[in-house]
Amino acid sequence: MKFTAKQISEIVNGVVEGDPETTIHKISKIEEGETGSISFLSNPLYTPHIYKTKASVVIVNRSFVPEHPVTSTLIRVESAEVAFGKLLGLYNQIKNNKTGISKQCYIADSASLGENLYIGEFAYIGENTVIGNNVKIHPQVYIGDNTTIGDNTILFPGVKIYSDNIITSCNNFFCQV
Repeated sequence: MKFTAKQISEIVNGVVEGDPETTIHKISKIEEGETGSISFLSNPLYTPHIYKTKASVVIVNRSFVPEHPVTSTLIRVESAEVAFGKLLGLYNQIKNNKTGISKQCYIADSASLGENLYIGEFAYIGENTVIGNNVKIHPQVYIGDNTTIGDNTILFPGVKIYSDNIITSCNNFFCQV
């Protein structure tokens, strides 16, 4: 997915300095920036990198005053760190909005599946398991027999839920059992 500097500035309430039509499609550290990426400068220790980065767009604090020419398009905001955090949250939301069931997973015949699911590669869903609606089961998740996974649950790669459990909700931060 591609975004323009203008679109990003609207999301983070910033002002574009440079080409507002510059596009990005990935995120990078400022010292590893490459064409098509977005980065941010918040810590003054990283200031030398802004003059060398190849990142197409860099989010900076409004107070940033360059001492040398900068080739990247800048987006000036109150707090570069807060703005970049907001973008990361949005990025994760978009990235985790997958749907579909991989042909490379195992689902027991006796399992009951809800609607609008994502089940990734090499996931295992055991006998008599109930999967709710809008559940995201990422690759390599193991769900044992006789387990219930509630609606809107996200199980990230490598999660193991053994037999005879009920998960009412689960996200990045905690699970309710």
